[in-house]
Amino acid sequence: MTEPQHEYQEDETPTRPGETADATPATEGGEADGQLAALKDQLLRALADSENLRRRTRKEVEDAGKYAVGNFAKEMLTVADNFQRALESIPADVADANLRNLLTGIEATQRQMLAAFERFGIKKLSPLGQTFDPNLHRVMMEVNDPSQPPGTVTQVLQDGYVIHDRLLREALVAVAKGGAMLQKVDTQA
Repeated sequence: MTEPQHEYQEDETPTRPGETADATPATEGGEADGQLAALKDQLLRALADSENLRRRTRKEVEDAGKYAVGNFAKEMLTVADNFQRALESIPADVADANLRNLLTGIEATQRQMLAAFERFGIKKLSPLGQTFDPNLHRVMMEVNDPSQPPGTVTQVLQDGYVIHDRLLREALVAVAKGGAMLQKVDTQA
């Protein structure tokens, strides 16, 4: 019987999977360092992405809690408007006791509604006398009022509301056109 012959020679070293026989220890270390750096970079990016996702999710949950009542509140604003219209339609010097009691009940209900709005971060805008702000107001008409500077809100046709820091409904206003100009003339020059 003959012994099987091996093609292995003493001066050859066996290679590992993915390694070439002519690789030297210097290139193996450089390649490993490069792979280590790439993996470290991927890990840091993944951790940053994870942290960004956690922050974004936390903000979205917070906003959902703050503004979830927004659609319901928009519907309730018409009810608040109707309470205000009812109060404005009844004269203040009512002699009838039943009508006075009705007026008192409507006022109390309106106060409760506005208090509930406040608890949920809904606030009424009071722009009368303020400068027109296109982010909060919608101009419905201009009024000639020489006693007011141009762009001043002279009348509120419908109240506006904000929920926390977001506009829920813009105020419908009338603004002064023309009138006294608030310009400071430099007389020192």
